[in-house]
Amino acid sequence: MAKATKKQALGRGLSALLKDPNNDISSAEDKNADKVVGNIVELDITSIEVNPFQPRTNFNEDTLKELASSIRELGVIQPITVRKLAFNKYQLVSGERRYRASKLIGLETIPAYIRIANDQESLEMALVENIQRQDLDPIEIALSYQRLIEEIQLTQEQLSERVGKKRSTIANYLRLLKLDPIIQTGMRDGFITMGHGRAMVNIEKSIDQLEVYEKVISNKLSVRATEQLVKNLNGKDSNSEVSNKQEIPKYIKKGIKDFSEYFGHKIAVKMGKGGSGKITIPFHSEEDFNRIKKLVQRAK
Repeated sequence: MAKATKKQALGRGLSALLKDPNNDISSAEDKNADKVVGNIVELDITSIEVNPFQPRTNFNEDTLKELASSIRELGVIQPITVRKLAFNKYQLVSGERRYRASKLIGLETIPAYIRIANDQESLEMALVENIQRQDLDPIEIALSYQRLIEEIQLTQEQLSERVGKKRSTIANYLRLLKLDPIIQTGMRDGFITMGHGRAMVNIEKSIDQLEVYEKVISNKLSVRATEQLVKNLNGKDSNSEVSNKQEIPKYIKKGIKDFSEYFGHKIAVKMGKGGSGKITIPFHSEEDFNRIKKLVQRAK
């Protein structure tokens, strides 16, 4: 208990040092920088802003409330990491869930490690630390890898060394970004796994990807079954595909494309005799059904 009290007192002392305009620390060479950088400091939550480089974009509300409840009982066990911006202003590098949960229960201060970094270093730290320590979905990881390659100008070999992953693993994540945005969203929402995505990325045309995606969702296909479905699709005679497509009039093709974009699903059409036909709008959950229902009601 005595050690914890001493540690908290030290944090409060450093906090007072940081609030002193005469001791504004902006670089590692500044006076008293060694007392602050790398140490745990109690920072005012209002002095911290979120990191625009944060790769995580989805924060589950229920798990956030669970974390908030844990923090209320036990406190913030693992400090967040921030970088110094200006006098008494800081930006998150890692720990946004802890930061959000602490704000949720009204904490005024939060323990933090302070680092001195420029924008590029902050971007790299945020992306690398979050990839390694947070439960990101496959698309968030892929986007993080892409940003490190494009904005930090890393090669895949350099990126492999930074994040401790094989180059082939990184390449597999990056390939997921070739999937249609609707499929990427389905993966982020947990309707399909990365294995499903890796199978479907071998399909060249977006419309064919969406067709397979709908079959995977509606039939709850396994990854292996999806791989076989993709193999069968890629092995079809292209001439037979062209003849089948020609059976659907051009005006319907154009309209179906608009429908698919509006509803966020590949809309199926079955032609009958005399120009009649049937339109099918798929859905893969109650939430998705209600979303489509609202779109239909809105169009009235």
